[in-house]
Amino acid sequence: MINRTHDPELRSWIESANAPGCDFPIQNLPFGVFTRSAEGSPPKVGVAIGDFILDVSACVQEGLLDPSPAADACDESAINRLMARKPSALSAFRSELSDALSAAGSVGERARAAASRILVERSDAVMSLPAEIGDYTDFYASVHHATNVGSMFRPDNPLLPNYKWLPIGYHGRASSIVPSGTPVHRPSGQTKAADAERPTFGPSKMLDYESELGFFVGRGNALGESIPIDSAWDHIFGFCLVNDWSARDVQTWEYQPLGPFLAKNFATTISPWVVTSEAAEPYRVAALARDANDPKPLPHLSSDEDARYGGLNAFLEVYLSSSSMRDKRMDPVRLSRAPFNQMYWTVGQMLAHHASNGCNMRTGDLLASGTVSGPENDSRGCLLELTWRGTQPVTLPTGEKRRFLQDGDEVIMKGYLEADNRPRLGFGECRGIILPAA
Repeated sequence: MINRTHDPELRSWIESANAPGCDFPIQNLPFGVFTRSAEGSPPKVGVAIGDFILDVSACVQEGLLDPSPAADACDESAINRLMARKPSALSAFRSELSDALSAAGSVGERARAAASRILVERSDAVMSLPAEIGDYTDFYASVHHATNVGSMFRPDNPLLPNYKWLPIGYHGRASSIVPSGTPVHRPSGQTKAADAERPTFGPSKMLDYESELGFFVGRGNALGESIPIDSAWDHIFGFCLVNDWSARDVQTWEYQPLGPFLAKNFATTISPWVVTSEAAEPYRVAALARDANDPKPLPHLSSDEDARYGGLNAFLEVYLSSSSMRDKRMDPVRLSRAPFNQMYWTVGQMLAHHASNGCNMRTGDLLASGTVSGPENDSRGCLLELTWRGTQPVTLPTGEKRRFLQDGDEVIMKGYLEADNRPRLGFGECRGIILPAA
């Protein structure tokens, strides 16, 4: 549903929002939860625009936005109540926000005059988790990632028989999801060397990141009901970046027979801004074309509309900065750039499959794609793939080598939506620095 808020010619009276390459032009308008760091005020919902945050509640007080359930929901410490609104109400609210930030029109003129009262510099704000996350599910939707990892352990049979029939996933731990910038302690766990008789317990020696795209459920479904695939996008409020930190040595020992557990649940970092599904509409593309020999998805995962528009033209980048690089004032080095439009399963298929057994999805639930990797070596979204399980280390600009993460390493993830003749929409940053084991 493309409308006037997507117009690539729109300009904001906030000049930083018009700068080429800006993450948050007026066509984006993502939601997040912020606190004015200098005032100690309670957290509330804001909208990122250029280098600033629009204080939605202040806009209502100034008469720039009409009082409404959507606007009222922005005077809270999470966006859950806003996410639960119907798509039509969210679209109308987005249109109001666009008018208030537009360089053209009387509402924009009045907003410009009230700039000092309705804007907060992003550098002067502290960001929180955007939502109260009740449940978190992580998928394994990149066939390139699954094939690479499978090749390390099963060279003759990389993909398990079910991979091309259903989106594989596991239930994660919502309590350890943290916002970007939160330090992450190296986890301890039980590991077993291949030549050892018994396992040992201690800090992980094979700590890794996973670059993923996450999406939040807006409106849920009742227990016992499903979400048809053609309705899935109506239940998705928006998208964020996800770093699913992983202790590979712990994972290797514990994952059979029930899958990821302590190797994954010690921390998951997400970006603070949620790019709405409406903002992403012009960046939807066809789903990945499957090989002629691949099975056709079963009916609950099959849709002509999803095949035409279920993909998303997003790119995810991973940067690394070691403590030595920071001491030398060196810029972080980019390790990978991966295309999300190469995912084997679409976000609609992931959500539809999750609810296909009657599982009740709830407002604020977070689903993540799994590691986003492409077909090229420099599009591998984790160190496990980039270094091929540590056998091909990455060399940093300082000459340091990395097979897996070391204490003091900072991982910075960035992501963008791109389309011809349209502004690039950014997700902001998802970053975390590794501290020694507690």
